[in-house]
Amino acid sequence: MSAVPQLDAGRRVPHRTATVDVVIPVHNEERSLPGCLQVLSEHLAGGFPFAWTITVVDNASSDGTLRIAQELAGAMDRVRVLHLDRKGRGLALRTAWGYSDADVVVYMDVDLSTGLDALLPLVAPLVNGHSDLAIGSRLASGSRTVRGGKRELISRCYNAMVRWTHGARFTDAQCGFKAARTDVVKPLLLAVRDDSWFFDTELLLLAEHNGLRVHEVPVDWVEDVDTRVNVLRTAVDDIAGLVRVARAKVTGSAKVPGLPRRPEPRAAHPRAVLAKRENGLLWQLVSFGAIGLVSTVLTSVLYAALRTWWPPLLANFAALIATTLWNTEANRRFTFLRQRGSSGRVHLRGLVVFALYYFVTSGALLGLHAWRADPSRWLEVLVLVVSSVLGTALRFVLLRSWVFRAGEAS
Repeated sequence: MSAVPQLDAGRRVPHRTATVDVVIPVHNEERSLPGCLQVLSEHLAGGFPFAWTITVVDNASSDGTLRIAQELAGAMDRVRVLHLDRKGRGLALRTAWGYSDADVVVYMDVDLSTGLDALLPLVAPLVNGHSDLAIGSRLASGSRTVRGGKRELISRCYNAMVRWTHGARFTDAQCGFKAARTDVVKPLLLAVRDDSWFFDTELLLLAEHNGLRVHEVPVDWVEDVDTRVNVLRTAVDDIAGLVRVARAKVTGSAKVPGLPRRPEPRAAHPRAVLAKRENGLLWQLVSFGAIGLVSTVLTSVLYAALRTWWPPLLANFAALIATTLWNTEANRRFTFLRQRGSSGRVHLRGLVVFALYYFVTSGALLGLHAWRADPSRWLEVLVLVVSSVLGTALRFVLLRSWVFRAGEAS
């Protein structure tokens, strides 16, 4: 009998036992692997309450990693080895998780940068059916990290980009410490296309897009500088992956069949007096106005800075792109509350609204330069502010009456 409960509209009854498969992808890690397996196996054997196995996935190592892994597996209980002829962390996880017969599958890095005290909090909400996936987060409240400023900055910028462009609720997409219920993750694996470092982000974005619950665990994390990651190449691939997943959402191909659906939240007490989420016109005007005011200020400041190097239209376009990402996500979360997710229709209509807004603001700048050949920088900014206010009013009308129209499913 499976230890992980199935989700349906009725009651979820957790079982008393569960099996957990901890997967460790390795590529040329002959130095790190022995210590990893020793520490991890001792931790699991010392009080981990679920039946466990460790799966080492060697993906195309060219040193002695595979030989060492096989020797360790022969000498240690509940350790097994899987060999792949092709590199890719995503490929390693896809293969190992796809073949696993455990109830919960886990992924952690061989360097054990994440403190193992977080392993049980990571797995427990999956075993009892509360959540579908769980991730360690170095950016969540309560986390403690020791790492260099460069990686800290890159991590925060990347995760901010994920949240602004996709409305993600998780804070850390790439921490090497994740777990999933096997019955949930296997359908997702069929939809995830990346076999490298973007695998984690794509998996989480698809999970949230399909209504699954992602649990976050604050972790202690200490950077190991002996890394195999090409930062620049990974950053380029990640940006391309974000664009690809956004396109999949627009076309509808990001919807994954065969996943369990969580019932809508409801009060447990039979006589509970339920609150209503404020979503009337007054609330929408106040919220949208506050967000629009912040966006206008940000756009003006960015425009004034970028105008030092770029012509008016290019500076305006770059400033708008930067602030529109934040503006759209803020309005989805706080202004038009009936939209819990995003669909292809919403994305496409949002692009049309942005194009109209850009036309209004850029048209005002073109008109200013047609009227006066060399206007002052502050006059340009003033015209941009006025046109931004007009564009914002148009944006509100279109968002309320068209993009987030009442009665349309998200």
